[in-house]
Amino acid sequence: MLCPYRVVYLPENSCKTVAGIFGALGKALAVSIALTQFGVNSSAIAADTVVVRLGLFTESISLAELQKAAKTGELSGSLQSYTKGLSEEQRRFLLGALAMNVPINVVTVNKLVNTQIGTSILNDFATALVRKDKAGVQALRAGLVLGSTAPTGLSILSFIAAYPSKRLEIDLPQAFIVARSLNTAFWRTQQFMLAIAPQIDPRTPQIAFPFDPSQPGNAQVKILKLSLNDQKRQRQIPVDIYWSTAATANKPVIVLSHGFASVRTDLRYLAEHLASHGYVVAALEHPGSNQANTNSALQGKTRVMKPHEFLDRPQDISFVLDELEKLNQTPNNPLQGKLATRNAMVIGHSFGGGTALEIAGAELQLERLKQRCKKNLTSFSEGEVMQCIAQELPENSYQLRDSRIKQAIALNPTTSLMFGETGLTKVQIPTLVLASSADKTTPALTEQIAGFEKIPSPKWLVGIVGGTHLSVKDPSTTLDQIGQPNTPISGGEVVGEQAADVRKYVKAIALAFAAQMTPEAKNYAIFLTSDYAQFASTGAFPFRLITQIPPDAMAVVKEFVEK
Repeated sequence: MLCPYRVVYLPENSCKTVAGIFGALGKALAVSIALTQFGVNSSAIAADTVVVRLGLFTESISLAELQKAAKTGELSGSLQSYTKGLSEEQRRFLLGALAMNVPINVVTVNKLVNTQIGTSILNDFATALVRKDKAGVQALRAGLVLGSTAPTGLSILSFIAAYPSKRLEIDLPQAFIVARSLNTAFWRTQQFMLAIAPQIDPRTPQIAFPFDPSQPGNAQVKILKLSLNDQKRQRQIPVDIYWSTAATANKPVIVLSHGFASVRTDLRYLAEHLASHGYVVAALEHPGSNQANTNSALQGKTRVMKPHEFLDRPQDISFVLDELEKLNQTPNNPLQGKLATRNAMVIGHSFGGGTALEIAGAELQLERLKQRCKKNLTSFSEGEVMQCIAQELPENSYQLRDSRIKQAIALNPTTSLMFGETGLTKVQIPTLVLASSADKTTPALTEQIAGFEKIPSPKWLVGIVGGTHLSVKDPSTTLDQIGQPNTPISGGEVVGEQAADVRKYVKAIALAFAAQMTPEAKNYAIFLTSDYAQFASTGAFPFRLITQIPPDAMAVVKEFVEK
């Protein structure tokens, strides 16, 4: 469920980082933990009683006493004796948590707790509840939805009062396990997603969309498989070219760059979709960072990745464009005259997203990376650990822009370390960045959202609430995720049929974005709006689309990044 960036050990002050609707529930659990830590009775609330269980021992406290404390701002009566072991700061935090209301309506709450990420979070929290039945998730969901209908709005107290059981019982050891899996980047990401669209309006936008861009085009897709040899760099680059007879030089060539340890079919569904609409799509494989290279590394035959791969990847794309230009001029070749290689677009996923930003003009800036990567890597996300390989490069900056690339889409890209403080400010073309709220590998807040603010306009930020790192990938490349255990650093990926809504939306916005480079630009512009994101949203996946981060949401980013 969670990305592995800076695991936080919750009780007391750390749970200030828990945000939004699930933050309220997190604080309810954390308050229970804080009270019992200091020999206090406890906290876990049902209709009128909260119980904390530690093995065979239990402690309880009444809802009425907690309500009185929230109203008066004083820990009086039995609460006073319960909390005598707390510091003054901890007492203030407890009172603040009890009095806190979440400004979110019942419709929004209901939609959120029924999303993929909402269900995942509730499943985790439910393991800390003591119940004779297996209805923990349903009980939590009901408590949150009903609690949000209270006159004062959703709060710890309204949640407890609405919890559908006489007692709300918490298993303290398990609560600690859940708490330890929470981390700042994950919760701040959820807070950010709410901040960029505080009200999830369930109504259909009052806009007529002319057609459905997620539907395939009329042209039959063909695939031309090539193996290109870059003799200068001694790199053999496999390329699958997706095309149709509808292809014309009026539409940009689109190059796909896969992620670290992956393959060129990662975005096959997207390549086929774009090709069916008359685009030529070249999906290449980066030989120094593909799945074959990783398999070889596991056998001890090579390194997992050499630092020069950060330079070779964008050069692979430039080389492929060179070769496509040759095909464009080759007589009797089916692609002759159809390849707009000087008017190209790049789409990359994960490390490929970082590659896409590189070739779009983002400058590799490695001085800060080299300093940070000397620290303990156990506190890093997988995306950061991978970026740290670049510390072995001899120079501190590299510029690998290819002026033939006129637009870029970066899906769950790596950006936090490799572009330094100002590298992303040098992007010179329209750019769309996609971020998934439950991404563990490249956490959204640090890898995409913080960097998006630095990219010059025109730009678009797409938020997939409930999406994970691999949700945008072709189902054929995520079969290895079946049965994977869900840990704070891996597993829990929403893929395959579960992520069909995500891929459908990606097809729509990628087609609309590519069309901005064609005479059809105006017809497709409406699909690059927040209205269409709202329209395309589903119960499992609310989508967001913004072109600038609102001040309130940016405050969430800055507060986290500055720490």
